[in-house]
Amino acid sequence: TLVTASTLDKEIKGSFDGKDKKAQAFAVGELLAKKALAKNITTIVFDRGGYLYTGRVMNLADGARKGGLQF
Repeated sequence: TLVTASTLDKEIKGSFDGKDKKAQAFAVGELLAKKALAKNITTIVFDRGGYLYTGRVMNLADGARKGGLQF
């Protein structure tokens, strides 16, 4: 594991008041991209772990893409 991100990270922890879980997943994806780019990681493989590519999984990936990562 080279980079991790979650809703418990202090950079984004307090910004979730009133947001649904999909919006939280999107923010975690953006944070993940920020951390990866800081370590010069630009291309990743997204393993959804058997979950369907909808809902929070899709929003996490969309946030990472918006943050600059390529899948």
